[in-house]
Amino acid sequence: MRLSSVLLSPFYALQLASGAKSFADNPILGSKTLNKMGLHAKRVSLAMDMADWRRKSLARLVTAEQRREYDENGFVKIENFLPPEVFAQVTSELENSDFDRYDMLQGATVTRRALIDDSDVERLPGFKAARNDPRMTNLLRYVSSSDGQPLLVVQVVMALASPPSKAVSSDPQTALHSDTFQPTAKAWLFLKDVGEEDGPFSYVPGSHKITPQRLAWEQRISESADTIENKYSARGSLRIMPHELTALGYGQPVKMVVKANTLIVADTHGFHARCPSYKQTTRIEIYGSLRRNPFLPFTGLHIASLPVIKSQMNRLIIGAMGLRGKLGLKGSPWVKAGLGKAGEWSKRLKQPGADRQK
Repeated sequence: MRLSSVLLSPFYALQLASGAKSFADNPILGSKTLNKMGLHAKRVSLAMDMADWRRKSLARLVTAEQRREYDENGFVKIENFLPPEVFAQVTSELENSDFDRYDMLQGATVTRRALIDDSDVERLPGFKAARNDPRMTNLLRYVSSSDGQPLLVVQVVMALASPPSKAVSSDPQTALHSDTFQPTAKAWLFLKDVGEEDGPFSYVPGSHKITPQRLAWEQRISESADTIENKYSARGSLRIMPHELTALGYGQPVKMVVKANTLIVADTHGFHARCPSYKQTTRIEIYGSLRRNPFLPFTGLHIASLPVIKSQMNRLIIGAMGLRGKLGLKGSPWVKAGLGKAGEWSKRLKQPGADRQK
């Protein structure tokens, strides 16, 4: 073991009681010996049990039908989510307003965050009403099993065409995967129609539940963590091929081809992906996420709920990532794109004809 690992061993050990998931970055989490003894599998089982226990106290936040839909599928889908007048206002503001924008490039896809912190939505009453709608926030809390403050932002996904001959796109989000070993919630309130060829979100119904086969699969992977070739799997976001799902007790992914003003809240511990598109596409949504320490015995006391943090959460997160890079640690994937329209095609996709795609 390297000297640095020995010196950092107390820190690595403390991470066992957190949401840390990377086999590659933590020699204890990635230990072949400990995982053969069941370390990873026990963390998965305990995280799931704790989430089920916390979620019972949050049942009042959602309807009985939503609880049933989540339990069965791992996601909740609501069409015509916003009142027509609010959605019309959001659409108008999206087309006519400038946003503070940050872009992340993955393969031939740019994911943009157009910020809607408190200072932004004071001039955007439609977005303010949509962002503050308690139904979306409450679903994120129920699915994540945490009464915390979600991150909420306008998200724009701009993707160049993927050649049909390529089995897997260079965009890592198009590979079927689980975000982490614990229940975690993400939301997409789609502001434009999403068709079959528009890179729709896809999800494997029921894969938020741990079957005996799934737990055995996770155990096998953890026992060989030092030989995992895919860097995202090595960091704890496990990839899987569609043909492997049946052996784990699951069906095949379902594409979320939806009309504008549809909300989907999903537990991304379940297997999901962004479908590759064979044409240039722009997908626009209000995106939310909520993930906390999976081993907490309580649902509240979330630091992000403090007014000074809640009011500017997006800027604080992006700023913290930038500071981390300046300190010589892992840098931020987000690059400032300046003020402008949310759906304006990113300059980071410098391909012929790309600037024509809006």
